[in-house]
Amino acid sequence: MAKSLIEHAFHVSDLNVDQLLVDWRWLCVEPVTLVAHNLFGDLFLRNIEGNVFWLQVTVGNISKISDSETQFRELLKQDMNRETWLAETDAHAMDEQGLHPSTGQCIGFKIPLVFAQSKDAPDNAYVADLYEQVSFLGDLHRQIADTDDGEQVRLRVVR
Repeated sequence: MAKSLIEHAFHVSDLNVDQLLVDWRWLCVEPVTLVAHNLFGDLFLRNIEGNVFWLQVTVGNISKISDSETQFRELLKQDMNRETWLAETDAHAMDEQGLHPSTGQCIGFKIPLVFAQSKDAPDNAYVADLYEQVSFLGDLHRQIADTDDGEQVRLRVVR
């Protein structure tokens, strides 16, 4: 399982990083290159200096995880890092549920994981378009960025 997750993660040549980051530029302002992504839409981005950052789309956070792409690839050989960054256990559970995203897709959640209600939602996960999912979550996190954990929010969908 680990090898196929890693192979999937680095299959990014057909993906457009600028399009993926349109709704994340409020958090990721510098020019970056897409290095990898996990099955849940998190992005691994390399800046001009070569540092690799982890954009966690589920929680709306970006953090530096390595000084280079080479170091990032070496760090992925460690079980703990694969579990943290690629969510191996969760990815395996999604595979067992029959959710198999292909290139340009990811696992999405009908109720985003940032909301406590997502934990009790039956059949919450589905195969989503990567661009749509990452865009939606970027916009959502921008709007709730100043709310405290546990604070209630009201979503309003506007066309």
